[in-house]
Amino acid sequence: MWDMKWIYVAIMLLLPEAWSYDTGTNQSTSVNATSTPPPKVFVHKHLAFNLGNQVNLTCSSKPWNETMFVIWTLKLKNKNCKINFNNDGQNNNSCNDGKELRNTSSAQSYLHIPNFSNDDEGDYKCESVFTGGNDNYCFHLVVTVAPRTSAWLVTKDNKQVAVCKAEKGKPAANISWSHPGNSTFSSSEQDGFFTVESHLEIGKGMDTENLSCVITHPYWKEEYIVKLQHKKGYVFWLSILIAVAIVFLVGSSFFALKKLKQLRRCPPPEISLSKSPPIEDVEEVEPYASYVQRVNSIYNSSADLFT
Repeated sequence: MWDMKWIYVAIMLLLPEAWSYDTGTNQSTSVNATSTPPPKVFVHKHLAFNLGNQVNLTCSSKPWNETMFVIWTLKLKNKNCKINFNNDGQNNNSCNDGKELRNTSSAQSYLHIPNFSNDDEGDYKCESVFTGGNDNYCFHLVVTVAPRTSAWLVTKDNKQVAVCKAEKGKPAANISWSHPGNSTFSSSEQDGFFTVESHLEIGKGMDTENLSCVITHPYWKEEYIVKLQHKKGYVFWLSILIAVAIVFLVGSSFFALKKLKQLRRCPPPEISLSKSPPIEDVEEVEPYASYVQRVNSIYNSSADLFT
């Protein structure tokens, strides 16, 4: 029993030395960690901007005097390009589409996109190296385009149907109705732009005068309400064509009658059938006549001599 007690005491006396040894090991490890390069910061963001807006992207909060270099690598829909800067004052820009590096009032660098469009969608990677750190950002940018909206009322299979359309938007819009009912929904995509359409069957007793569709889209901060326009079907357009044809025929008949009256007021010019007698050349006739007279006079004088 006493032997076990002394063994326990011996262990307790040696235990503080063991803990001090482990602590020293941890301290030496932390000293080695300070010699390693500073960790990199990686940030990934998915951003959407309205069509035509100005966009500014920042990948570091460090000022120019602490920045060694900044490199933007862009992978867009139709091309790849780079924009970079270093502390020696050298700038390179292979994008050549208005994008450029600018400084804030506190001398912080940012990428400026003047007019964000569908062609500017893509991945924007930025690496910023400064004194004591390295930041890496990746932005995935998409454009937001407001759809064209319309709503009307038609007759289909002897039933009234309300139609609401949001076309050529990006992303696709959502459509709902101010009145509940039996509705259908369809969507199509072309060149990255979406067209959605909703049909609502008009039930008995439904107030179509106050019926409207509600469209929500990221481009708008609030819901967009579209009132119905009473748009007729095939019979309406056929009546319009018939009316246009009647107007055209009446106009053509009016101009034809007017032209005929003008022709009747102006009789055709009279044509004279008599011809004027030909004019003889006096100079040619007179010498011949005088020659005949001389011959006759000579002939007459000779006849008198022989009588």
